[in-house]
Amino acid sequence: MTLAIVCSGQGRQHSGMFAVTGEAAAARGLFGVATRLLKEDPRAMVQNMPAEALRHNRTAQILCALQALAAAAVLQPALPDRIVVAGYSVGEVAAWGVAGLFDAETAMELVARRAEVMDRASPPGDGLLFVRGLARSVIEKLCARHEVAIAIVNPGDAFVLGGSRIALDGLGAEALAMHAQRVVNVAVEVASHTARLAQASALYREILIAAPLHFPPPSGKRLLSGIDGAPVLDAATGLDKLAAQISQTVQWAACLEACMEAGATAFLELGPGPALSEMITGAYPGVPARSLDDFKSVEGVHTWLSRYATT
Repeated sequence: MTLAIVCSGQGRQHSGMFAVTGEAAAARGLFGVATRLLKEDPRAMVQNMPAEALRHNRTAQILCALQALAAAAVLQPALPDRIVVAGYSVGEVAAWGVAGLFDAETAMELVARRAEVMDRASPPGDGLLFVRGLARSVIEKLCARHEVAIAIVNPGDAFVLGGSRIALDGLGAEALAMHAQRVVNVAVEVASHTARLAQASALYREILIAAPLHFPPPSGKRLLSGIDGAPVLDAATGLDKLAAQISQTVQWAACLEACMEAGATAFLELGPGPALSEMITGAYPGVPARSLDDFKSVEGVHTWLSRYATT
């Protein structure tokens, strides 16, 4: 049996996101790193700050990566020998840490730098829009008409689109008129995974080159690249793709398909939120998929892992 671990992107930060990991000894150092990066303890931030403040790009990316990396540190003794790891948007940087290619502390630093170069390169007033229920050919025509780009391809005719908020509003209204099943703004302040952030990709590649890297990954761990779902088999190519992901479309449907082809029999989303696990359940009915947020304790996750992710 093979466990697939998926690391979430930003958008689902919430006050209880560190309920399982916040007091765990194995994650203490990571919370210290995050406190230094954020200038405040993240456990207090999510409890006390308004939801809007938690959506600011740098804050959101650090919080979401911290959730995944802290969970991986706490759950490490219970994880099976064989895992496949993929990350959604900023979750891909966390995935490199979960797979053992970056130390967790290094991954946290790289997430902060990623957000900083994105913020510097992003035109003001940009964002993301989720649209489900229209064929890709229709979405592509809408994007061309409104000068918007496909940022993420999800399973089941579901897309995240990036561009200016004005353009996204126009596209969203037209998509609703065409009977799209769901159209909703994503709580992200930049047009991630579009050419509008090409400068950020170039800057981030230089940052990644200087980061300490452990390659190849430990035996039994397979890491997937977000822009094509291919396994990371070469360090330089993998880092190129990780940098390019900031300004190129994320093929998340391909990542999930690659997990299944790698033999995944269960999925664990490290969160925050259940967006990815719900997506997996919809795409692959009958395959166990849970989010860390589904559990009230580390022991509960261990019990689930012992049932569905043993080797």
